[in-house]
Amino acid sequence: MLKQGTFLNRLQERLEPAAKTRRVVDLRVGLSYVGVKLDHGGTGLAAVLPDASSGCCTVLPAAGRYAGSSAADLLACLSEGRNALERAMGLAAANALVEAPPDILEDREATTYFGLTPGEKVAMVGLFSPLVKRIRATGATLTVIEKNPGRLALLDPDQKQQALRDCDVAMITATTLLNVTLEETLAALGSPRLVAVMGPSTPLLPAIFSGTPVTHLGGAVVADSARVLQIISEGGGTPALRPYLRFVNRMTGA
Repeated sequence: MLKQGTFLNRLQERLEPAAKTRRVVDLRVGLSYVGVKLDHGGTGLAAVLPDASSGCCTVLPAAGRYAGSSAADLLACLSEGRNALERAMGLAAANALVEAPPDILEDREATTYFGLTPGEKVAMVGLFSPLVKRIRATGATLTVIEKNPGRLALLDPDQKQQALRDCDVAMITATTLLNVTLEETLAALGSPRLVAVMGPSTPLLPAIFSGTPVTHLGGAVVADSARVLQIISEGGGTPALRPYLRFVNRMTGA
């Protein structure tokens, strides 16, 4: 099993040289997302988890000093962040740095890639509500593993482990990077034919998933940074952001 935090460390190491040449233009911390814009125009997102600030002060002491600072300082939150909120700031900076090659990205609904067939078992880690009906319509059996009891009834630990062990396809929210559970989730898998890390927080950088079961990345590219940053500041979530994002998919080569 990979050490907890491996993917965040890989991401930081990979992007740090580029981050040292970039400055932060804007940082927005909203109710559902963090948004970061850098001086080359790149803008990245990362989700704010419901318990992101638990166990620490609910304000950012450096507020008012992020704009103009080195992107490398914000990226360092990937490894040095004290909580999921600070890690989200680092992940948003990372996503702003990632140069996503447009020639290998396709703006298509992710499940069109999966080729689900009747009887296949799908484990969804984190509830992707818009995909539930589409997956079940294929005849596949869907099990949702969710941490927030306000969204869905929770599975007991044995049910969770069995769903991960037995699945043919695993769909894993990229917020597992922020609560640092992606490594243990991948370790619990049996032999699925496809493993997707999904959601607007997803870093579209296949190299950091090298040597793992991850085969697919489903993320978002910001199409209108001004609108996205405004919506984040006004407390908006994915539905409000959707018109200003390009949802894209990338295979990792795993």
